[in-house]
Amino acid sequence: MITDEMIQRINHLARKKKAEGLTPEETQEQARLRETYLKAIRGSVKNQLDRVRFVDENGQIKN
Repeated sequence: MITDEMIQRINHLARKKKAEGLTPEETQEQARLRETYLKAIRGSVKNQLDRVRFVDENGQIKN
């Protein structure tokens, strides 16, 4: 799960990278946070798509 603190940290690291650069530890942290964020987004999209059902012209629900 993505917390507001994680998003704030991701944004902070992105701004710092652009302004002054990151330490190797911060670069690793940024990569970990981004991967966690992307996994959460992918999971959310997958869950949403798993609930999509199509209805044909006869009103029959198709998976």
